[in-house]
Amino acid sequence: MKYLININLACLLALVYSCNSGPVESSSKTEKTAIIFPKGDKNTNQNFKGEVWVKSLVETDSLNESAVGNVTFAPGARSNWHIHPAGQILLVTDGVGYYQEKGKPKVILRKGDVIKCPQNLAHWHGASADTAFVQLAITSRKNGPTTWLQAVTEKEYRD
Repeated sequence: MKYLININLACLLALVYSCNSGPVESSSKTEKTAIIFPKGDKNTNQNFKGEVWVKSLVETDSLNESAVGNVTFAPGARSNWHIHPAGQILLVTDGVGYYQEKGKPKVILRKGDVIKCPQNLAHWHGASADTAFVQLAITSRKNGPTTWLQAVTEKEYRD
């Protein structure tokens, strides 16, 4: 089972790095980039602040315990604090964003960065104040669903 998951993740990573649909305007101000995955539908739940779009790329099923989604954050948009019981991997595909684990400083993310969110550790992620941010989120559902917590305060976002 783990072998199949690893093969699927390796294929997804290869697709991300090899896909080239031609240059188009990026969400960043000066860079041109290739659009890899569709933007998806506008989020309507309360787990995010600001405008966020989500496109599910892989749903969990009897063969795959990990879901994969393309998440686009407008400038200033971000998730609430949350916990993944089996962890999460973020692959940054465009823009500038932030990632923060509870009790640690905020990290600036740029295209090509990879984050491994540890299991059962509260964290949040989203766009910088003036640039959109796009990520692939690979989330294992092995130990249960995501636990959503409180909103990120303006102070937490700015600091």
